[in-house]
Order: sequence, then C-alpha cells, then structure tokens
Amino acid sequence: ASGGASITVRDILTASQRQPVPQRGYQCMSCCRVFPTLWSLKIHIQHSSQEGYSCKVYYRRLKALWEKEHKEREAAAPKA
Repeated sequence: ASGGASITVRDILTASQRQPVPQRGYQCMSCCRVFPTLWSLKIHIQHSSQEGYSCKVYYRRLKALWEKEHKEREAAAPKA
C-alpha cells in the first residue's frame, strides 16, 4: 500500500458514485457525513484526524486497493 498516496478529487468522486446520497451534496464514504461542495469534502478528508475521524486513512487505503485491482487487471489482460 502506498501510505503517502494523495487523494484526488477524482478519487472522491469515484467513491461517492458508488453510494447515492438522498440530499444534495457529497457524502464522505468513511464517516457518512454530507458536505455541500466537493471542495468542502476534500478539506474534511485532509483534516479529518483533527476532527477525530480517520477518513484520510480510509480514502488512502481505498485508493491503494483500486490501484492494486487496476494493476492486476492489466497483468491479466491478454497482450496483443
């Protein structure tokens, strides 16, 4: 796992697309809080440990798992 992996807006959007939110906003997939903007969610993730949450750890681990899956799919794909 890449412990220092940076969480991008694309990572947040990919995660949030898997869980529909009944209200307007973006839901943190770790703590389930809903934020009005993508920017506010990203700030929350970056500073989650100061708020008593481990959201940054969750997103880093999720990103590492996605990268591992992507590499495994590329390795399994038939070479042309």
